[in-house]
Amino acid sequence: MSVQSRLESLKARHNDLESRIAEEDHRPKPDDDLVGRLKREKLHLKEEIERLRSTVPA
Repeated sequence: MSVQSRLESLKARHNDLESRIAEEDHRPKPDDDLVGRLKREKLHLKEEIERLRSTVPA
């Protein structure tokens, strides 16, 4: 898998997590544990995206 396709895959997962977090936050009684796990996973994805971006020449 090329770096560019890996980045695209990570961005798609990041966007999916963002949507899932928003959906959970809008529920009458959001599951705070789930939201926390999703946010941590989203942060890890963001960190990996940034790390990969720094390795790709501009």
